[in-house]
Amino acid sequence: MRVYIITIFFLIFGLNFVNAQRFGYIDTNYILEKMPDYKKAQDEISQLSVAWEKEIADMDKKIQAMYSALQAEQVLLTDAMRKERTDEIHKKEVELKDYQKKVFGFGGLFFLKKQELTKPIQDKVWDAVDKVAKQKNLHIVFDKAGELTMIYTDPRYDYTDFVLDELGLGDPNDEIKN
Repeated sequence: MRVYIITIFFLIFGLNFVNAQRFGYIDTNYILEKMPDYKKAQDEISQLSVAWEKEIADMDKKIQAMYSALQAEQVLLTDAMRKERTDEIHKKEVELKDYQKKVFGFGGLFFLKKQELTKPIQDKVWDAVDKVAKQKNLHIVFDKAGELTMIYTDPRYDYTDFVLDELGLGDPNDEIKN
């Protein structure tokens, strides 16, 4: 009787091992490098960043010039005039810091513009990954470009080419062997 119970137990609960999870991985950095839209977005983001950095540097130069002028004329100024100019310099420094926060801070203009330009591209990639995962019956898909560290990867589990094909960016001469 005990043998029958153990056999039935393993038949019922042992079937879970038959449905092993399938997994694969992709390299989103490689995929994004292949996308012309992403390159355009990165170029635009870079141009905006350079322009904002130049604007901040110009503001800083003006503050430094004001400070140098104050140092040069300090002996000729009255205490009230010196305090007035010092207050003006501090006010400009606060404005600079606020502008830096507004542009490059968390949730700043740079962050928002980057998100605006890259989100549609990332959505395309995630949709393609979802489609490939469903077609290949994958349960888990890792991104080796992210924080996940993979010590060893077997190329037969690399589904990057399938995602590129889904996005229409695959090499037509490339033969996928999965």
